[in-house]
Amino acid sequence: MSGITTHVLDTTHGKPAPGIGVRLERYEEDSWLVLAESATDADGRCRNLCPEARAGLYRLTFSVAAYFNDRARSSIYPEICITFECRGEEHYHLPLLLSDNSYTTYRGS
Repeated sequence: MSGITTHVLDTTHGKPAPGIGVRLERYEEDSWLVLAESATDADGRCRNLCPEARAGLYRLTFSVAAYFNDRARSSIYPEICITFECRGEEHYHLPLLLSDNSYTTYRGS
């Protein structure tokens, strides 16, 4: 089994991004099943999404619109979805590096 965690960094300011809603889903039988919903903590992290994930197709959705609105900033992305394949063997830490009009992600440790 694999653990799944994430964190969000606001690269415009070089700081963690607290309060961003995060949803974790798994693809099963032609539809997405919600496994967990959370929000990033003061350090921009979601540590409680899924301690044990079996192999399969997963999706993380970050609701970033409110984060930008609360800071009087705008973005073309109201939400960001990351779809990934979990092999069920190792930890999956998927950070999101966020700015107003771009983002990137990678598999961390």
